[in-house]
Amino acid sequence: MHHEELILTLCILIVKSASKSCIHRPQIHVVEGEPFYLKPCGISAPVHTNETATTRWFKSNASHEYRELNTRSSPRITLHGHTLEFWPVEMEDEGTYFSQVGNDRQNWTLNVTKRNKHSCFSDKLVTSRDVEVKKSLHITCKNSNYGELIRHTSLYKNCKELSRSPTILKDAEFGDEGYYSCVFSVHHNGKCYNITKTVNITVIEGKSKITPAVLGPKCEKVGVELGKDVELNCSALLNKDDLFYWSIRKEDSTDPNVQEDGKETTTSWTFEGKRHASKILRIQKVTENYLNVLYNCTVANEEATDTKSFVLVRKETPDIPGHVFTRGVTVAVLISVAAVCVVILCVIYKVDLILFYRRITERDETLTDGKTYDAFVSYLRECHPENKEEYTFAVETLPRVLEKQFGYKLCIFERDVVPGGAVVDEIHSLIEKSRRLIIVLSNSYLTNGARRELESGLHEALVERKIKIILIEFTPASNITFLPASLKLLKSYRVLKWRADSPLSSNSRFWKNLLYLMPAKAVKPWREESEVRPVLSAP
Repeated sequence: MHHEELILTLCILIVKSASKSCIHRPQIHVVEGEPFYLKPCGISAPVHTNETATTRWFKSNASHEYRELNTRSSPRITLHGHTLEFWPVEMEDEGTYFSQVGNDRQNWTLNVTKRNKHSCFSDKLVTSRDVEVKKSLHITCKNSNYGELIRHTSLYKNCKELSRSPTILKDAEFGDEGYYSCVFSVHHNGKCYNITKTVNITVIEGKSKITPAVLGPKCEKVGVELGKDVELNCSALLNKDDLFYWSIRKEDSTDPNVQEDGKETTTSWTFEGKRHASKILRIQKVTENYLNVLYNCTVANEEATDTKSFVLVRKETPDIPGHVFTRGVTVAVLISVAAVCVVILCVIYKVDLILFYRRITERDETLTDGKTYDAFVSYLRECHPENKEEYTFAVETLPRVLEKQFGYKLCIFERDVVPGGAVVDEIHSLIEKSRRLIIVLSNSYLTNGARRELESGLHEALVERKIKIILIEFTPASNITFLPASLKLLKSYRVLKWRADSPLSSNSRFWKNLLYLMPAKAVKPWREESEVRPVLSAP
């Protein structure tokens, strides 16, 4: 029983080996990762009557020495009868092989190509075939060498699957050109391998000629502007050897401004097998001499001729359409109105914008000027019942807002001046050390001490230009007599009016204007509206 099974197995192997075609080519190109085999030719019978047709396989090494291959050479390489099989072939298998059956010997050089990760086929293994347009295009995927092991076959065009049907039979069109790949799925010992065969189909023109023809109307007017360049583009359908040219006047043949392209600028094939081509005539700096003249484009062969004429005419400048003019005026008016609105908003909210800019840039003007105080506060220092309100404003309200909430440093006489010493000299020195002079002006302000502070500050501001004055009116300046004339030289935006009759918060317009006049300084972030306290002291 075992003897019969062995004989049956040998018969199957012989039939399986015989089903593969022998390979005559001495140079062979294969792709890594695909099954492959080598089989010598002319060994169907024993070489001599006294010996069996046993095939021995050898491979050369780097020293051109040959080593014999057997079933232990590699788990991927198997010997079936006269066939040496690779499951699959790899880069290391590249080299020279020879088979020996008796005294007969056959050589092959195996070149293994690395698989292209960006394509479904290798260019080195592509075969080419030309098909005439409108003739039969027949592509069929067959592989008799692995027929019993192939599970399914797919057909691809330019690496995109067409269908599961491995056959194409149709009349060829120029759009059928491309790379057609048959992919055979082979199963062996529980593993699946792909074998790819690719053919490059080129669709060529048939032998029948067409009648040449120029495309478009027979006469075409082209509008041009004097002094500008123009290109005349002529297109035609023609055969490969047909004539295609421009006809120009004799006087234009030597004109450097009239030039014909020596070659057809565009050539392609239509689906009907016709050739489509274009030729361009360039005319530079058009003058009156080129107007109302025929420039002829001709295509011809021994059987037919076709011509198209181009005529240059002066282009008329069209009037602006009414709706375009109306739309343009409307857009211009809207842009102007928007610009005016932006300017008005910037003027109205100038102070807010500048304070916002200071806050986000953390700008600080007080770092390198050598001053000690941000502002010297000049006020009526004698506290009487009739002037208690302005005294409280200068001594309590200003420091509470400017110092505690915004980080400024004020110089207040009663708080920051050490008793004793020359008062006039001390005040003049403090004003010189300050960046601003804040004057709290009222009817009772012009006492002897306050007048000296005012005159000293005006001299620093208007003569020496070392300080800027901020005037806060408790009483309008027009209602106060004996004011220095120089006080009227102050710019109006530096005069602030304090409304003592209504409580204000630190984000009110008065305090924003005061902050705007104070030097820019990196301070704490502004508090939310809910956290802002009224700055007026309780009565």
